[in-house]
Amino acid sequence: MAKVIAVNISDKKGVIKHPVAVGECLVDFGIKGDAHGGNWHRQISLLGQESIDKMTAMGVAGLDPGKFAENLTTEGIELFTLPVGTQMEINGVLLEVTQIGKECHKGCAIKQQVGDCIMPREGIFVKVLKNGEIRPGDEIIIK
Repeated sequence: MAKVIAVNISDKKGVIKHPVAVGECLVDFGIKGDAHGGNWHRQISLLGQESIDKMTAMGVAGLDPGKFAENLTTEGIELFTLPVGTQMEINGVLLEVTQIGKECHKGCAIKQQVGDCIMPREGIFVKVLKNGEIRPGDEIIIK
């Protein structure tokens, strides 16, 4: 079963996100209280624990959820294989994949430490199509 293992937000861009018990997802915005929220195509970012584990295997220590600035840390699904336009439902919240990966604008601390970072290749972005709340442990259903 694919599921959410952490919901993470930050009040500023470019910083590590911190876990919260619940993420209130709003149409045309993203997660309430998160600096990346807004009416654009990258409202919520997702990264799989499997991707984070690859970085741990390369020798990066202390990679807790949110360290890659992802809003939703997941497990049990290869997010980066989902085509743009794919819809997923998490506890009634309807999301649509809008982008796979992103350009790494400046070498982040993780890239500087090990010479690589997985968010630009394996992170994905979604927009919110239906309001609701997402919590750790919620199942991810691909539509």
